[in-house]
Amino acid sequence: MIRRLLLTSAILALTGCGAPDPVEPETAPEPTPPPAATSTVAHLTPEGWGPLRIGMTRAEVVAAVGEDANPAAVGGTDPDSCDEFRATGAPEAMLLMIEAGRLTRISLTAPSEVTTDRGYGVGDSGDGIQAAYGAEARSERHKYEPAPAGYITVWSRGGGAGYVQNPDARGLVFEVGQDGAVKAIRAGGPSIQYVEGCA
Repeated sequence: MIRRLLLTSAILALTGCGAPDPVEPETAPEPTPPPAATSTVAHLTPEGWGPLRIGMTRAEVVAAVGEDANPAAVGGTDPDSCDEFRATGAPEAMLLMIEAGRLTRISLTAPSEVTTDRGYGVGDSGDGIQAAYGAEARSERHKYEPAPAGYITVWSRGGGAGYVQNPDARGLVFEVGQDGAVKAIRAGGPSIQYVEGCA
């Protein structure tokens, strides 16, 4: 009887030796912090902004950024030949000009996250912009306000001295107020030279 107990104990001890260790529950990996958010706001350039390109048809503009947010407001005396409006999907401070069915100008009229491709926006110093663009920039007196108000025009292509009429010209106009700060930016073709909406 004692032999049988010793033998059974030995067998149990040997079988216990080969048993796998209990499995530890897996621990969840440490959460990693999300990547830093990057700005998705597109820059305003002489060629356009985000999904908008100067020269697009009105239908292409509407497909990209939506219809006129306020169709009751007339943006030009003859909307069929020239209209200016804010699209429902465009930033609040952005106005789009359509001439003869084509996008010819994009304007910023109040401070927003949108800046030019060189990082300038509404509210920035006119002197700083003039210094940054140097010889590329042409300064003119403001049509209605005394200095330091004025216009700083920078053509990226097709521009020149005097009034530019080349439809392929592209540029930027920074309108500077009496306080010396930029109060509007216009990007696009020759219509950037208009000082009163469609005129």
